[in-house]
Amino acid sequence: MSTNFDRRTAIKGMLAGAAVLGIPAEFSALASPNTDAKKTVGMLKGNINHSVARWCFNDLDIETLCIEAKKIGITGIDLVGPKDWLILQKHGLVSTMCNGAEINLVDGFNDLQFHDVLLKNYTEMIPLVAKAGYKNLICFSGSRRGKTDEEGWNNCIIGLQKLLPLAEKYNVTLVMELLNSKIDHKDYQCDRTSWGVTLAKRLNSEHFKLLFDIYHMQIDEGDIIRNIRENNAYITHFHTAGVPGRNEIDATQELYYPAIMKAIAATGFTGFVGQEFIAKNPNKLASLQQAITICDI
Repeated sequence: MSTNFDRRTAIKGMLAGAAVLGIPAEFSALASPNTDAKKTVGMLKGNINHSVARWCFNDLDIETLCIEAKKIGITGIDLVGPKDWLILQKHGLVSTMCNGAEINLVDGFNDLQFHDVLLKNYTEMIPLVAKAGYKNLICFSGSRRGKTDEEGWNNCIIGLQKLLPLAEKYNVTLVMELLNSKIDHKDYQCDRTSWGVTLAKRLNSEHFKLLFDIYHMQIDEGDIIRNIRENNAYITHFHTAGVPGRNEIDATQELYYPAIMKAIAATGFTGFVGQEFIAKNPNKLASLQQAITICDI
């Protein structure tokens, strides 16, 4: 991804911060977030629970992001680790997809050489997520590195099965993200809905689910609405972004998000849809407000 600040960089920063693990018990015109955004609060339809990815707004401090997100009607922040949970709680927001236990996006559960570190990290993090009152903790397959699908599935099962009893004990869900391997994350193994669903079926646990990233899956497989309808039982979270480019989800890109949101709501989905686009508009908060308006079906 040719951006000055990408998600890999963001995750490195968040992992460093997460080392401090001491935490206590229809398209619209761009509007100014300082005016129209304030009118949005309490006016959302309530059919979609809205969140936003922290890393896409790293030019804002977390306190400012919380304040502005809440004005727009957002109730959760994605990809926030323990060091920032108190700030979210201060503003009445939820850490909707916790992170900080993963190594990175490429060294994941599909490779046995990383299991010791991952098991240690997740064993420490799962109780912290529960103590903070949260539920979802992200994980990744990692890169293929020549492994077949079967090898990848089997290795993931070996590692994840060791963690699922702990996840069940603390009522935490391990959530593997679907990422494209064509553009942004070359060689990533969990790059199709079918791959993730097969893993979920084999694990057969309510404490392992998928993060369906609409942007990524449009690139690698398309057929977004059908895949959501057919696999909704295994999906616990969604991410958005415009295709092509990973920018605003407006009329400049090929996905029609109102229809996608209606399909999600029709499944009975009660989780969160997280905005994870890289804004081109200098007024990023206006783009965020527009995205929420588009997705508020």
